[in-house]
Amino acid sequence: MQIYKVGGAVRDRLLGLPVTDVDWVVVGATTEEMLARGYRPVGADFPVFLHPKTGEEYALARTERKSGRGYGGFTFHASPDVTLEEDLVRRDLTINAIAEDDQHNLTDPYHGQRDLEERILRHVSPAFAEDPLRVLRVARFAARYAGLGFTVAAETLELMRQLSESGELEALTAERSWKEISRALMEDQPQVFIQVLRDCGALNVLMPEVEALFGVPQPEAHHPEIDTGLHTLSVLEQSALHKQPLTVRWACLLHDLGKGLTPEEEWPRHIAHEHTGLKLIKAVNERFKAPKDCQELALLVGQYHTHGHRALELKASTLLELLQSFDVYRRPQRFEEFIVACEMDARGRKGLEQRSYPQADYLRGAANVARGVAVQPLLEKGFKGPELGEALKRERLKALKAYREAR
Repeated sequence: MQIYKVGGAVRDRLLGLPVTDVDWVVVGATTEEMLARGYRPVGADFPVFLHPKTGEEYALARTERKSGRGYGGFTFHASPDVTLEEDLVRRDLTINAIAEDDQHNLTDPYHGQRDLEERILRHVSPAFAEDPLRVLRVARFAARYAGLGFTVAAETLELMRQLSESGELEALTAERSWKEISRALMEDQPQVFIQVLRDCGALNVLMPEVEALFGVPQPEAHHPEIDTGLHTLSVLEQSALHKQPLTVRWACLLHDLGKGLTPEEEWPRHIAHEHTGLKLIKAVNERFKAPKDCQELALLVGQYHTHGHRALELKASTLLELLQSFDVYRRPQRFEEFIVACEMDARGRKGLEQRSYPQADYLRGAANVARGVAVQPLLEKGFKGPELGEALKRERLKALKAYREAR
């Protein structure tokens, strides 16, 4: 029985990066031996165990064979006679197929160290093309390590393209896809994730609504980058540079989907794109079963982001309607996330990344003014039920008019 550290822990140590999760592979052992040593089984499809003290995952060395469609369409074989090299060859990338023993000796049969030095994301074997989830994984690694200069090998990108054209991506479950997408959006350069998916044809399969934005022009006066797709990538890049949460990054990715529906004869203007895009945002939300907070913010940002940009010009009544739409009284955080999504949209324009965005503080101030209107005086005047709601609305409108005039 031999135990090796594998995967990300070895890769990141060699890159000089912090190591968070540690995975282990066990060669020459049986399930019975693992149980006898106190390991707790957790794998439903193949033998994976939790260490009795550390809780880290230990998997028996295994081989796999394609037996159906999608990520789960594999038959696994784990036994004491499976070698370390046989276990490593089934992994996705060479940089993830390096093993390390307890003496820090490396086993690297597929030249992962060379690819780490050359900053290349390269598949281990042709079996890479059997698992459609690997398209998303490689794009996610590209987003994670882009800052270190990593790129996807041409031959790997070609396999990803073949996978994208094969129909296999459609076999991925919403849950598995969302797990990869959400992790990728939280990487340092999530725009690289989208670009790599586009380069291999996967974006058109997974999110045709986003793919449709590329090549669609916008007015150069407001968008020096002109291309709506490039603008979307820039907005996503800004959201990562400013350390925004997943909800904001998801909204940034989807905020302009309506522009993909604008008839060519109306280019570069996109009248009412905020409303035409809502059905597309809803479709993407449902396709990946995005969490409720991500779904809600994406729809609200899609519908109201131009209100955010024009905040200083809005009438007090329109401003109040905006605040009411976000329920700023009970859900202040959601409105704050809307504001920063609008700011990322404003900054995601070529040459305007450092621009100021006074609308942000103006909107925060308006929300505070509306929230500051007291209910108790109205109750003391005898208002109740629907009448109380209308009276409260009138007082908030009056306060917002005063706030607007004071600015």
